[in-house]
Amino acid sequence: MKKYSYLESIDSSAHQMLSRASPILSWSAHWIPHKVKRKWRATKSRIRSRQSPTSSIASLETSFSPTDTLRSLRTHQWSFYDGQYLILAIVAIFSLSVMETPGPFAKTFTAALLMLGLVLPITRQFILPFLPALTWFLLFFCCKFISSDYRPPIWVRVLPALENILYGANLSNILSAHKHVVLDLLAWLPYGIAHYGSPVVVCACMFIWGPPGTLPAFARAFGYMNITAVIVQLVFPCSPPWYENTYGLAPANYSIPGDAAGLKAIDKLFGIDLYTSGFRASPMVFGAFPSLHSGWATLETLFMGHVFPRMFPVYVVYTMWLWWATMYLSHHYAVDLVAGSFLAGICYFFARAKVLPRIQPDKEFRWDYDYVEVGEPIDGFSYGMLDIYEEFHPQSDSDEWTIGSSSSYSSGGRSPSAGARSPTDDAQSLWEGDTLGSTSDHEQSR
Repeated sequence: MKKYSYLESIDSSAHQMLSRASPILSWSAHWIPHKVKRKWRATKSRIRSRQSPTSSIASLETSFSPTDTLRSLRTHQWSFYDGQYLILAIVAIFSLSVMETPGPFAKTFTAALLMLGLVLPITRQFILPFLPALTWFLLFFCCKFISSDYRPPIWVRVLPALENILYGANLSNILSAHKHVVLDLLAWLPYGIAHYGSPVVVCACMFIWGPPGTLPAFARAFGYMNITAVIVQLVFPCSPPWYENTYGLAPANYSIPGDAAGLKAIDKLFGIDLYTSGFRASPMVFGAFPSLHSGWATLETLFMGHVFPRMFPVYVVYTMWLWWATMYLSHHYAVDLVAGSFLAGICYFFARAKVLPRIQPDKEFRWDYDYVEVGEPIDGFSYGMLDIYEEFHPQSDSDEWTIGSSSSYSSGGRSPSAGARSPTDDAQSLWEGDTLGSTSDHEQSR
């Protein structure tokens, strides 16, 4: 309560100060640049229209009414950023058209269930940010149904040649030359265990400790990174190190099954048939370049380092550990790992510049945030005295479908000069940004 009273006193004092300054601005209008006057008016408008910070930007949508979604769609101002849904729809339709199993009834039921989840606000807030990841999983699963008649030839010599040109040797063969049960276990832990569970752990950490909007930013970056990697693997199929160890540099074809390579030692050690049969049935046998094992680890390291900066060296160690494991197990060349990390870096820094909220050092959990800033600070400082007034005033219910490129989210409203769209709903809850924002908002703010 003291905090709210203090903020209200700031509002009152600042309003009086700006009111007294209005005659001065009027008298010296021809001496002050237009941009300075516009910024002053925007600040004054923000203070006048400020709402109470008691509304939480961290609350979740609880509505089951489809009319809320339909109202948002009717009032939504479509923009260039909404083209992402057209791209996802094209990828999904292509995947479903080549899918042979399950049958049409199962595919129709799954599609209807997804549409229902998008219509209900309570489920849409979770499904919409994860649409890129769901589309990637569908595309990856359907790769095995694409006829080899329509697929390009497999590149067998390119990656070993690049490995020798860039590093002077085949690092994968060097690291996997000496086998030991202890090394097998050390490689299995990050590659065969941590890799598959790490996205769930990262998502939980982003939701609990990250600012509102961090989890959708990670989910979208994760999904688009995977989609891009799979498309590259489809148009530029390359053989992994285990193929060279088994078949040499002989031409490859799509009838060759996948190989668990070094992970077969784990199956033998524990007396199971998990990785051997799993990799044999892989839908993407010749998807060595770029490495999504490296991409996942790098993207998770960057996002976790953003939320927990002091732990960043630990995440880097994990990424290096996984790099070693992939080469020791003969699943990737070093050039594959570099390409995967490079792709993850592009996705992260794009998200950081456009949609990733900035961390506030005095906040611990997502529920502690009264406002959220997105993008790089314009003045070079993370936070300033006037940041508390960066409020967001939604102009329509369509805001829950979009995110802007920079400036701030807050619990109250939108600044006319912020240029950012906040994913809010009728209850003023800001779950975590559902889509990319509209550039038209920047024109309106001017």
